[in-house]
Amino acid sequence: MQSRTAATLLGFLAILMWALLALLTAASGTVPPFQLSALTFLIGAAIGLLWLAASGRWGDLRQPWPVWAVGIGGLFGYHAFYFTALRNAPAVEASLIAYLWPLLIVVFSALLPGERLRWFHVAGALLGLAGTVLVVGRGGMAFDGRYAFGYAAAAACALTWSGYSLLSRRFAAVPTGIVAGFCLATALLSGAAHVLVEETVWPASRAEWAAIAALGLMPVGAAFYVWDHGVKRGNIQVLGVASYAAPLLSTLALIFSGYAEPTLGIALAAALITAGALLASLPALRRRRAADVAA
Repeated sequence: MQSRTAATLLGFLAILMWALLALLTAASGTVPPFQLSALTFLIGAAIGLLWLAASGRWGDLRQPWPVWAVGIGGLFGYHAFYFTALRNAPAVEASLIAYLWPLLIVVFSALLPGERLRWFHVAGALLGLAGTVLVVGRGGMAFDGRYAFGYAAAAACALTWSGYSLLSRRFAAVPTGIVAGFCLATALLSGAAHVLVEETVWPASRAEWAAIAALGLMPVGAAFYVWDHGVKRGNIQVLGVASYAAPLLSTLALIFSGYAEPTLGIALAAALITAGALLASLPALRRRRAADVAA
């Protein structure tokens, strides 16, 4: 398997893990957002630090300040803006605006060295966006000027994560082990934010502690490591389009777990998102087929 394809597939693993975010968050009880962020990012940091210790790669953490600024700004900034948006705007509209980041990744990827933005990338991203509108806005949407601050925070959220993903590509030579440092710094900043603006609420059962552990191990842990590898060495445009599958898969996970009901809109969203991902991936699939035939 070609290294670019393998890296793209690793990036897909992050999307699959992020699909569990809503389910595991719902199962984690009433722990406040920044406290939950601090706990889960601490677990995510532990994953990377143990890996660095086992492989003797502590040198991965010795990076110039711009790398740290991008990483900490991306991970902590995204979650800080997201929590702010949800507190100051209706969840449906805030989530939809925040989830513009895959489209922004696809569009602005044209600015990266060696990348070209083609019509099928944009078309695929727009199909994915349409599918996401159906998933996120299934209860109806009504944008209201009273929530302008929340909407602005959601837009900042989208810009932050797309910017982090694209700038990570510019730092392709930086080893993925640095993500452990980003997670640790995000945990500490989240803990500070929790002390300043929240009251501490600990999980009420073993099941809630298990959900928090699972969050830290997967959506708020391993997912960031494989995403870093994917956006640095994989097909970032295909990953951007495929990211629209996360809210759909998240909804499906909630349905199978009894937290939500299936609807015709979800089925249509699945078709749109799948079509968008396939359209954006079409050139890569054709190249792969041609290589297989030549072999």
